[in-house]
Amino acid sequence: MSTTFTCLNSLRRVFGPETGRVLSTPAFHQNPLWLSHQREMSRVKQRTTHPRYTWTKKRRERHDQELTSDNQAFLGQVILQKYGPAYQDGSSGMPWVSPLKDLHHERTEWTSKSLRVGVIAKKIGVHPMWDDKGNRFMTTLLQVVDNHIVKYIPPETVAKNYPDSRFRPELGILLVGAQSADPQLFTKEYCGLFQEAGILPKVRLHRFAITPDAYLMPGTPLYASHFFAGQYVDVIGKTVERGWQGVMRRWGFKGMPATHGVTKSHRRGGNTGGGGEKGRVWPGTKIPGHMGSRWRVHKGLQIVRINSKYNVIYIRGVSVQGDPGSYLCLRDTCLPLRRAAVASTPPPFPTYFPEELPQSHGEGDSYASSVFKFTEPSITFEENR
Repeated sequence: MSTTFTCLNSLRRVFGPETGRVLSTPAFHQNPLWLSHQREMSRVKQRTTHPRYTWTKKRRERHDQELTSDNQAFLGQVILQKYGPAYQDGSSGMPWVSPLKDLHHERTEWTSKSLRVGVIAKKIGVHPMWDDKGNRFMTTLLQVVDNHIVKYIPPETVAKNYPDSRFRPELGILLVGAQSADPQLFTKEYCGLFQEAGILPKVRLHRFAITPDAYLMPGTPLYASHFFAGQYVDVIGKTVERGWQGVMRRWGFKGMPATHGVTKSHRRGGNTGGGGEKGRVWPGTKIPGHMGSRWRVHKGLQIVRINSKYNVIYIRGVSVQGDPGSYLCLRDTCLPLRRAAVASTPPPFPTYFPEELPQSHGEGDSYASSVFKFTEPSITFEENR
């Protein structure tokens, strides 16, 4: 009864008892009516195959603009001169930086509590490698394609706009974009997200929580050398889309017997919730449904090789989620033991800057200490004594 009276009193303060007109707007952080309202999420569908309705519309409708081939070539030339060749087919994936853009970064020291920004990479495939003892293992290739910093959100704005989110109040947000594309393919609202950074619209965006000492200016390029060989990272991405699957494929059920009286029930799951007071299908019951396309975080994966020329990162193992060609997000691992293992050699902070390292760094590959380097001989012979 007390909850009912509280709700009625709150409604009387908002609406007039006689006219029904709004008298005042309630304070959401003080009124118990609004604080006690929580939605039960166990019955809400967790998987969606479409973007959220709150996001800015990305792709625009293509209309016949009646442009001649000369006009289309002129527009392509203007885009090429202003933003570089990163959006064209066959690009190497290296981010393009305008020579007129002035980027100044304050160099700060890395600490054990620092959180750096991550990168967005495209899954290429798998490739075999060998360790220094001759054992063969498989790796997954991820290419960091044309990454740029799009926007920075300070901690004050994060605490105000995301009060109940996973971001801690002392952390800021860096928005990273990957894979430049022709701006004619996107809406005006979506292209406006990249005006501050002065870059082409990106195909994929992702937010990374950072500490204020890891701040980077909008427009800063990110490379595969943002990490180093031997470091451990967390990979964020969507699993492979499987569609609608039964309980045997989705949950690994054994199924019904194959013979001896079984008819049309060989791959069924059996009883789903009958009998007594619980005579219903309870939320969370393992039943047939949509499989795959779920966000998953794979933690503690080791980088065994980095190709600086083509921005390719080699991850040990083949368990990285997603189809070939899908986008994944890489960040420094959050596992304490994995972070402590490389604490003696901190990563480039706040990121890798090409002008700070010798020119030869971007030409070769860097390997982890336990990986066999293909530039070294595989067999050595001692001289006879």
